Amino acid sequence: MTDPIFILSVGVLIVVGGIIGLKLHPFLALLLGAFVVALMTPAAVIEQFALAKGTASAAALALSKKGIGERIATEFGNTCAKIGILIAMAAIIGKCMLESGAAERIIRSVLRLTGIDKAPAAFLVSSFFLGIPVFFDTVLFLMIPLAKAMTLRIGKNYLLLVLCIMAGAAMANSLVPPAPGPLFLIGEMHIPIGLMMIAGTIVGLFTITAGYFFALWANKKWPIELRDSLDAKLEDLKSIAAKETKHLPGLGVSLLPVLIPIVFICADTFLSNLFKPGEAQSPFLSNLITVVKFFGDKNIAIVTGGIAALLLLASQKKDNKEGLTPFVQAALMSGGGIILITAAGGAFGGMLQQTGISARIADMTKEYQMALIPMAFFIAAVVRTAQGSATVALITASGILSGMANNANLEFHPVYLGLAIGCGSKLVPWMNDAGFWIICKLSNLTEKEALKTISPLLVVMGLTGLVVIMIGAKLFPLV
Repeated sequence: MTDPIFILSVGVLIVVGGIIGLKLHPFLALLLGAFVVALMTPAAVIEQFALAKGTASAAALALSKKGIGERIATEFGNTCAKIGILIAMAAIIGKCMLESGAAERIIRSVLRLTGIDKAPAAFLVSSFFLGIPVFFDTVLFLMIPLAKAMTLRIGKNYLLLVLCIMAGAAMANSLVPPAPGPLFLIGEMHIPIGLMMIAGTIVGLFTITAGYFFALWANKKWPIELRDSLDAKLEDLKSIAAKETKHLPGLGVSLLPVLIPIVFICADTFLSNLFKPGEAQSPFLSNLITVVKFFGDKNIAIVTGGIAALLLLASQKKDNKEGLTPFVQAALMSGGGIILITAAGGAFGGMLQQTGISARIADMTKEYQMALIPMAFFIAAVVRTAQGSATVALITASGILSGMANNANLEFHPVYLGLAIGCGSKLVPWMNDAGFWIICKLSNLTEKEALKTISPLLVVMGLTGLVVIMIGAKLFPLV
């Protein structure tokens, strides 16, 4: 059968089944899915897809005659071009912030600003903004020990602190670049990175607020005491709480690796919307726009932030004879795996697009385009629940819907589809999710405790995000 819905079903079944049933690495499962989808798609359908995109007939015919391996490799390479540098540099920034003490300095500054009584809110906000440049599991490794130390100090609210950390890190991971999933999503759906950063932060703040109220309720209903564990003895935690802030870098320099890329990218987005190309400007303003556009390029911005992070780490590790190489190598090993998975997802999404799935979905929803937003949410939620990875859910859903996002007749900006996919990818974490096990083992919660607290927490936040996005698309379509 050549029906796009049937080919899509087979492709998703192979990816999800390969990861869950055969225990394949996501990289292999996604490539296998891409191969099968490409094999099932007739050349005539591929040519029709290329023509529908506005490609010249000769180019469309050439695409249809390309071998399966060549088409997969092309889409794989295109995805690497979009996100390779960004993910690698984000990994370096995160590693440098951890090793230099910058991340811990930021957390302590927030705590000092809010006070111990408002520590849960401080942990919530800190984990959200740290989750933007730092990978999700890294935020957990960083902050769970601090949550244990804080519980020792205040004597209560351990579950509340854990849920706040989970809430903030999880939403940033799926909504705000340069987290890997959102980076792939904006490239696939042609969403400006600055707009995604701003919109993702706004929606993220709404969702973590809902998560905070759920965490307050869960903490009262199922209070959990701090327990001794193999990775963190209670007596060892006292030394964490006793670390002197004076041995950490200053707050200003600690924030630079995060602020530099965010400020330049947002400034470029702002100036691009404020001043149209060809408009007359003063020499000073023209030079300023040129400089901001140069550093506002997403790759250059993240590299500049990475340089700041490396300089900060170098200043803190002056006595280290091995230099920075071990830290950079460890970061790139972590980031490299994510790049491979994401690029394989790009190949899978590209092959799905060539089946004509977007045109089929467009035809199904032509009477009510607003249905695309809950559809995007639902697709991501099903994939996440089935195979456990939020990033794979983002990749799969954006691959299916990217053609719709590029539809010139869409009634709202495609950023709303991207945000819906991000929120949908939060539902529903359980035993097939690596993050579920990380939070269980680090926090020393039992599986039952995690299922009745962490899983519904992310469901509440995801559904809150969907409601906010639907309202936003209706009131502020941005088209």
